Amino acid sequence: MLFSLEQLSYYFPDKTMWQSFVCAMIAAFILQVFNPFRTGKLVLYQVTYHSGWHAFEIVPFAFIGILGGLYGGLFIKLNMKLAKWRSSPSYPLRGRPILEVALITALTAVVSFPITFLRAQSSELVSYLLAECRDIAYDPLGLCKSGVANTGVIFLLLVSAIIGFFLASATFGLQIPAGILLPSMAVGALYGRVVGLVVEVWQREHPNFFVFGSCEPDIPCVTPGTYAIIGAASALAGATRMTVSIVVIMFELTGALTYVLPIMIAVMIGKWVGDAISARGIYEAWIHHNEYPFLDNRDERPIPDVPVSQLMTRLDDLVVITATGHTIDSLNTLLRANLFRGFPVITSASEALLLGYISRTELSYALASATSAARALPGATPCYFSHQPLVDTSTTLDLRPWMDQTPITLNSRSGFQLTVNMFQRLGLRTSSLLIGGCWRVCSRRRMFGMC
Repeated sequence: MLFSLEQLSYYFPDKTMWQSFVCAMIAAFILQVFNPFRTGKLVLYQVTYHSGWHAFEIVPFAFIGILGGLYGGLFIKLNMKLAKWRSSPSYPLRGRPILEVALITALTAVVSFPITFLRAQSSELVSYLLAECRDIAYDPLGLCKSGVANTGVIFLLLVSAIIGFFLASATFGLQIPAGILLPSMAVGALYGRVVGLVVEVWQREHPNFFVFGSCEPDIPCVTPGTYAIIGAASALAGATRMTVSIVVIMFELTGALTYVLPIMIAVMIGKWVGDAISARGIYEAWIHHNEYPFLDNRDERPIPDVPVSQLMTRLDDLVVITATGHTIDSLNTLLRANLFRGFPVITSASEALLLGYISRTELSYALASATSAARALPGATPCYFSHQPLVDTSTTLDLRPWMDQTPITLNSRSGFQLTVNMFQRLGLRTSSLLIGGCWRVCSRRRMFGMC
């Protein structure tokens, strides 16, 4: 079936949505052509299960959700304790990130190598844990053993999940580009597979138990790989506190559409249990640890009913730039002496009328460009931030193009609630307040500390 552009515009009225659709379609086609996973599948962990889930499995799925919440809450608490220790003066490896990474890498290798499941790469481990044993032609991890040997597999999986929990807590936050999604998926898939194997053994040893009445004869009733999917989703939810996106990510990674409802159950329970242990997710916890100026829309703390002018930084306490009276050398000295991300620009110290705002990055780039070989202006070159009709543009530096001449401003009598809403919804870092003849600034960091 072919669609005209008019028909497609009806289904995708938003231009951005239409562009996203076309890009996603092209990306899926190219992915299928190149076949990067060498499996002929579009997704990394695509699985096909030969049987569905049964109603009695809701209970173990919910139990896995509880385990995911426990994992996420305890992981955040332990990781934050380690992060605070690393930033304290008593930490022996403080200021030596390369040595720290090398030591933890060596420790990880020594601890992981004796255990088969930890010896494998995380992506390979997750792929095996999600699969059905009947679809695994070669089992290098010894995952699909039967009989008494199956008990040893359950024990090793449980030990691997515990060790993986501590290793992930120690490694997340090191000075290397690493995330938490795949390690959490691996840990969750490990304990999820443990629950699946336990339920499988229970059903096989007691097939006539009334709980298993819905199982069909001569057909495997329990698929441990599905429990690994549920476990991976619950671990992600417990650590990140995301909900809908986790369900979509797991569906996109595995293609297991039949198990969307169990994944949703485990994700919600994992989030609730994690919230009971630790109020913040791992990313929010690190935002607060690093003291980033972040205003959470879910913050329910009461906001005082006061004019915002009572909380702003006074002009006398600000580092400002006047419209004239500066040179390239004096502005470079200002940048070296102050580490602020930007500076307000005013007419003069006596009049203090706001002209705009210039960020540190823009000012540094403008000064570097002016002194480069292309223009080679001397350090004594006058700089200005307002219109100067009689100056020679070849011997002066006009910084108005680098300045934000229309910053967001508020009246000094504006309520604090309105100001907080603007910072939250517009993602502001600074906001100007026009107060008669003087000028004040509200920074995002200061707003975070006061609300």
